[in-house]
Amino acid sequence: MLKTQFKLVAILLLLGLSSCVSKKKILYFQDDATIVENVQQFALKFKKDDLLTINVSSKNLETVKAYNLPVVAYNAATNTVNGIPKQQSYLIDANGEIQFPVLGKIKLEGLTRVEAIKLLEQKIRTSVTDATVNIQILNFKINVMGDVKNPGMFPIQNERVTVLDALAMAGDTNISGERIIEVKRETPKGVVTGYIDLRSNQLFASPFYYLQQNDVVYVNPNSAKIQSASYNQNTGLFISITSVLISLISILTR
Repeated sequence: MLKTQFKLVAILLLLGLSSCVSKKKILYFQDDATIVENVQQFALKFKKDDLLTINVSSKNLETVKAYNLPVVAYNAATNTVNGIPKQQSYLIDANGEIQFPVLGKIKLEGLTRVEAIKLLEQKIRTSVTDATVNIQILNFKINVMGDVKNPGMFPIQNERVTVLDALAMAGDTNISGERIIEVKRETPKGVVTGYIDLRSNQLFASPFYYLQQNDVVYVNPNSAKIQSASYNQNTGLFISITSVLISLISILTR
């Protein structure tokens, strides 16, 4: 009987070393809110270093030919003009401007795609009344790092991507990841950090819910994982000592 009690005590001590995690620390969307107020209205705004394609079209293509960059078949490997034809792009420079054919310098930084299209169409329609403009951003990407299944850099094909989209692309957070995550964002004043609590529906109202160009989503590991990593080197020694203690208890209680 005494032998059994000692074994039970040893097992309970081992189990006590593992932490019990509450569901409240893990599950998403725990509050009862069915309607989230003050949801952010999102429209992507252009930033410095954005790479854009801009196409100007009209019923008569000859009338807008001067407003479009030529298609060039450039081979970067050989530094020669050959290979697959590719449309040239516009880089928003350090002043927030692009150099546009005929029109010259135009400031696009801080404008949404719709606003930029409207601005260009107004300028071009002074000479081509039916001109239409289409703009696409080529280098929109985000980074997901930390305690997720598949961290990495992800290119974005459209203008709307949320923090939940980002986590889904990275395979979701690991069970050991904190549920309050960080979003690092470049702004004209410097890098700012926003915090989003995945356990609350109020995340939909966060100004960091919709991601912007070059945002970094970071998931911190929880304290249990950090502690586990800190003591990982001593795991083998701990198991050996525990085995010896259990063996001694068994011998002494025979």
